[in-house]
Amino acid sequence: MSFETFGQPLLTFPDAEKSPLSIRAKALVFVDPRSRQLRQELEQLAPRAICVLIRGETGSGKELLARHIHRASDRSGLFVSVNCGAISPTYADAELFGYAAGSYTGAASSRAGWFGSANGGTLYLDEIGDLPLPIQIKLLAALENHEVTRVGAHQPSPVDVRLVAATSIDLAQAVAAGKFHERLYHYLSEGQLELPALRDRVGDILSLSEYFLGIYSQRLDLPVPLISEAAQQVLEQHSWPGNTRELENVIHFALLVSTGDEILPEHLNLPTVPSALEQIERQLRHVLAKGSDNEKAALKLLLQQSGLLQKSA
Repeated sequence: MSFETFGQPLLTFPDAEKSPLSIRAKALVFVDPRSRQLRQELEQLAPRAICVLIRGETGSGKELLARHIHRASDRSGLFVSVNCGAISPTYADAELFGYAAGSYTGAASSRAGWFGSANGGTLYLDEIGDLPLPIQIKLLAALENHEVTRVGAHQPSPVDVRLVAATSIDLAQAVAAGKFHERLYHYLSEGQLELPALRDRVGDILSLSEYFLGIYSQRLDLPVPLISEAAQQVLEQHSWPGNTRELENVIHFALLVSTGDEILPEHLNLPTVPSALEQIERQLRHVLAKGSDNEKAALKLLLQQSGLLQKSA
């Protein structure tokens, strides 16, 4: 599957409809100058046999970036994605590194674990800061020695795994607080990528919006509406605290509630940003209503000189 918008290529993955990933996790654009710089950094890191640490806010697309690193690395093995926050503290060892037959009640056969499943490929650990400290130590040993010892096994097994980790927190602060292993942090920091928040790569917003609109229109068998200029301005001015995840939801909602052939600002269900003139008028009215006598006198004199007193009083 491929998609072009605003004259720029949109990265997608084949067999998108069969993928368990969300729509958001199937597309990444590199239109904004900051995104283009990120792509250059990514393509320099991808072929190197080093760990990569991706830093970025929740919902900004860190896993997609990790998948792109894997694809650009030409590693023949699988891309294995693990949410560290969802790993059971009790069985974290077995989940990550595997276990031998008979290690647990009912464990009739051995399992490779996430690490073994990624042998020859890439292991992606999302929110790596959520890993328990004892597991962080074992993870570092596995990376340094290129081998893992399954729970209940007597001999280690060699592994060839490229680790890409992601975090939405400052791991350096976690190290200082004693919550993250310092040596592991330095090991991960050899290759770092900073994924800017969506509000900091405004040039990507409309391209992603068009992509989500096209995908949802196709999925719901609806005509593809245009995004009006007014709606485009609202999209670009919004701060997007939820990043790409929020944008996808907003576009999905707008498609369902729009009635014509255009997406209008009211369909986005986003707060509109007042114009500069409206903001000035509000501030003037606030000073006239609640300012000190000296402030009011100075403002009235300024308005009289400007001939705007009747408009603002």
